Amino acid sequence: MTDFDPANFASLEPKQFAQIVKSTPDDKLAEVMGGDKRDKILDAVFSRMPSLFRADRAGNTNTVIHWTITGRPDGGSDTYEIVIENGTCQVSETPAREPKLTLTMGPVEFLKIVSGGANPVMMFMTGKLKAKGDLGLAASIANLFDIPKA
Repeated sequence: MTDFDPANFASLEPKQFAQIVKSTPDDKLAEVMGGDKRDKILDAVFSRMPSLFRADRAGNTNTVIHWTITGRPDGGSDTYEIVIENGTCQVSETPAREPKLTLTMGPVEFLKIVSGGANPVMMFMTGKLKAKGDLGLAASIANLFDIPKA
């Protein structure tokens, strides 16, 4: 799975990343996300979110979203905070504000969602994605970002 090397991740375009996720078996994605590359991959994905944010679609959306990705090697979770306000998107790996929405999912599901390889509504309906808070916001998140398609 050398294609999924975080050392090269920064140079990948979002569409290339999406293609790698789509072509990698779930067990391999789980293996990588359960190892020492997890933090680099999560940091790289979240650091790109502001550049993929579509302010033109956000309108007057002002919100805080927490993304919790389970399955850390130590058994814990990682939570990132996205703040959308005044037409901007900011990301922090240290949540500091009360969220209007918290999304919780496993690492493989996360990679599939952010790479456009999974339908978040179906994942929610099958219990692979948990949403707590503003479900209307949950349904519209995909419209706020240019999500690559493999």
